[in-house]
Amino acid sequence: MTYINRRMMVQGTAVLGLGLASGTLLTAPTASAADVAVPASPAGATGAAAKERPVSLNGWVMEEQADDVSTVWSRAVPGTGLTVATRIGDVETVLVHLLRRHHYEIDELRPGDVTGWQHPSGFDPATPASNLASGTALRIRPGHYPSGTAGGWFPDQLTVLRDILAELDGVVRWIGDDKRPDESLFSIDVAPNSPRLRSLAAELRGLREHPGRGAGVPADPLATDRREAAEALARRQRATAR
Repeated sequence: MTYINRRMMVQGTAVLGLGLASGTLLTAPTASAADVAVPASPAGATGAAAKERPVSLNGWVMEEQADDVSTVWSRAVPGTGLTVATRIGDVETVLVHLLRRHHYEIDELRPGDVTGWQHPSGFDPATPASNLASGTALRIRPGHYPSGTAGGWFPDQLTVLRDILAELDGVVRWIGDDKRPDESLFSIDVAPNSPRLRSLAAELRGLREHPGRGAGVPADPLATDRREAAEALARRQRATAR
């Protein structure tokens, strides 16, 4: 697909962007447009194409820019007054849900607390931070949690955080669990075209359609079933710590 065709495809669907929960119409391309315009998996790329489109650690194509001819756009985080630059579509649905639950259940997020996509320059593709360059990761209060240092979250915050991660079914990884912890960093932990990602995003979108469900609804992270699910996921992800 040529650059011109890709631009036409993205711009032609810009008005179909979906507002998250707030019902606001956002002028960004839809997930389907991005899926068509960018190969879902770079595994088959060869030659010049492979060099032009580097991928982040989790296998997603990095983006050179946001809010233009790109799969990355600034999206509203309903209920917070914040926006985050993230990969549109299923990734957006999952990461915005994480932010909303943090805002409602852990601590209020304020301007400057959240960063998303960052330019690929300076990133080592073999590190978790490179996922920021593909729009598939975000940071929450990076100034509070220096990279390489653990223990920045209070126990009650960790309890809720583990519950959120369990709800997201391992699709999101907290880099605070890695051998070199980065407690501000959260990343999509599945490859492009993952059925788990599609299924989870569809479930989260469905919750938004029912009052009294989804982010912002009080949950009990100490309930036995929820706590057991959270602990099981933590064990699995720690076992694969990088």
